[in-house]
Amino acid sequence: SGRHAVTHYQVLERYHGRFTHIQCRLETGRTHQIRVHMASIGHPLAGDFLYNKNGGNPYHLPGQALHARVLGFQHPATGKYLEVSAPFPESFLELLEKLKMIK
Repeated sequence: SGRHAVTHYQVLERYHGRFTHIQCRLETGRTHQIRVHMASIGHPLAGDFLYNKNGGNPYHLPGQALHARVLGFQHPATGKYLEVSAPFPESFLELLEKLKMIK
């Protein structure tokens, strides 16, 4: 009964069989889209207490391991395409380093 949503993902790196660093590209922008799609295929996000019911926060993350590196959209008033980017937060980089060490 949900709305149509499309998420494309690519595996960037796998860590000791339990975690995977992925990159997602969304065709649609639905609320919780990445979180819902990944949980629906059996790969919920680390640190996601809503969609990951299997103790998915072993590293005591401040929230889900999800970061919008680049966002692009049409400005609602001007129609002009805008794109913004942001570096990974420190907690995300620390998580990746911890996972690489366990590998």
